Amino acid sequence: MTSKRYDAGMKTQPKRATVYFDAALHRALRVKAAVTDRSLSEIVNAAVKQSMAEDAEDLAAFKARASEPNLAFEAVLKDLRQSGKL
Repeated sequence: MTSKRYDAGMKTQPKRATVYFDAALHRALRVKAAVTDRSLSEIVNAAVKQSMAEDAEDLAAFKARASEPNLAFEAVLKDLRQSGKL
């Protein structure tokens, strides 16, 4: 669930930040920017948004499975051995 505060914040003027990339990664980003006719900022913003969307999906999945019982690792291994899968 996204709050209006954060939604509104996404529509404001871009904010400047200093980010340090590994030299090879920076070179690859510059090449990708040139090939795709996009700026480095556009590429990085898209990657960060995708990462945050994946985090939101993970959090939703954790919440949906919160009522499931926890299994001890040892019990899982024992079950795998007994079923012949290990």
